[in-house]
Amino acid sequence: MADTQQKPTATTPPPKQGQRSWIAEFYGSALGKKYAMAITGIVLLAYVVVHMIGNLKLYQGPEEINAYAEWLRQIAYPALPEEGGLWIFRVVLGGSVLIHIHAAYALWLDNRRKRPAKYEKRDYVAVNFANRTMRWTGIIIALFIIFHVADLTLGATNPDFDHADVYGNIVASFSDPLIAGIYIVANLALGFHIFHGAWSLFQTMGWNNRRFNHWRRYLAVALAVVVVVGNVSFPLAVLTGVVS
Repeated sequence: MADTQQKPTATTPPPKQGQRSWIAEFYGSALGKKYAMAITGIVLLAYVVVHMIGNLKLYQGPEEINAYAEWLRQIAYPALPEEGGLWIFRVVLGGSVLIHIHAAYALWLDNRRKRPAKYEKRDYVAVNFANRTMRWTGIIIALFIIFHVADLTLGATNPDFDHADVYGNIVASFSDPLIAGIYIVANLALGFHIFHGAWSLFQTMGWNNRRFNHWRRYLAVALAVVVVVGNVSFPLAVLTGVVS
């Protein structure tokens, strides 16, 4: 009996092995990485603004800010274990930071590969100032996040660290001019990053119209100024004795 089984020919396409999901396919494109940066940027910006507003309780005294910190630890308790809700926020924020960094680095590599050799010596001041600022301020912010966690979450730089005394920890850290200076410089870098990020966010998400571009600029400037002024005020208040 003749063999009826069809044998593969040279033109038969190979079977598909481990086809990637549409999310992976989309993220693999430049547009997908830009959207990932924009969405994680919104998450991180919202956190930065809320975090700054919460820290304003420093000016109300130790009872208020320590009570606020305790409230954060009790979010969703007893449905979740103590600090369970807080750890969910930390995981989301940490994931957002990693995705934001990876997408930014991948886009930078793609742009560098595609850049023609004749454009290597471009006028960076006029053409690429925003991109260069975003890259370096991003590195500064990433290093600062590690330092900030070590300083005011783990107490690695504060020998008298008390997990329950947020007010005392802040005063102890910012009483050191070096640590206060690190916070001030990092927040200035954060301000530049927020300005350029908020400005480009609208274009990435397709919210770009010449009639409203001046409002985009006003919003980007306002966000950057509010965050920088609020955050820089904390170490300055401790150094000047306003908070002690």
